[in-house]
Amino acid sequence: MDTKVLLADDHAVLRDGLRMVLDAQPGLTVVGEAEDGRQAVEMVEALHPDVVVMDIAMPNMNGAEATRQIKRRFPGVKVLILTMHENQQYLAQIIKAGAIGCVLKRSAGSELVTAVRAAAHGESYFSPTLATMMLDSYRMHLLEEVGDEAGLLTEREREILQLVAEGKSNQEIADLLVVSIKTVQTHRAHLMEKLGAHDRTELVKHAIRLGMVTPE
Repeated sequence: MDTKVLLADDHAVLRDGLRMVLDAQPGLTVVGEAEDGRQAVEMVEALHPDVVVMDIAMPNMNGAEATRQIKRRFPGVKVLILTMHENQQYLAQIIKAGAIGCVLKRSAGSELVTAVRAAAHGESYFSPTLATMMLDSYRMHLLEEVGDEAGLLTEREREILQLVAEGKSNQEIADLLVVSIKTVQTHRAHLMEKLGAHDRTELVKHAIRLGMVTPE
């Protein structure tokens, strides 16, 4: 059975080009075209497409709001966003709205078929530039989340936290680092104070947050 695609873009020339690209592919059929977001929502209800290719910037309801309404009313329909904006704010909007992917307009010709086929199978697709932007944003979020905590610790304290998380006793840590057990105890006390931990279990949780160990 062919994958039914609805195109939503306020530029007729672009819709024509996208239709030609998609209709030329086996297993893909464009079943309708919408000129704005409100019409897109109405046509989803009437035509029951599998995938909607949605421009983000349209009159009479933009693509993000149309996507939200489609996903609320027709959760099985997959929405792919088309955009010319390489912008983190736009990405956040479309992800919150429920879009399964996003393709840059400048590379739509080469990527759209791949994106539509992925969406039809419930798989996300983002243009490589946007995927890199998302990864960078996520990395920054993680750094902000653990950065202050990680920056509190000295290198020696990190070493000891690592070994504590691995289940080593104070004596074993002292032997491995070639220091006295009293030194280990002092560092461990500093660790607990800095991290607000009260026992070994809480220290292990902090080590997991910092990526030192992987939870079982």
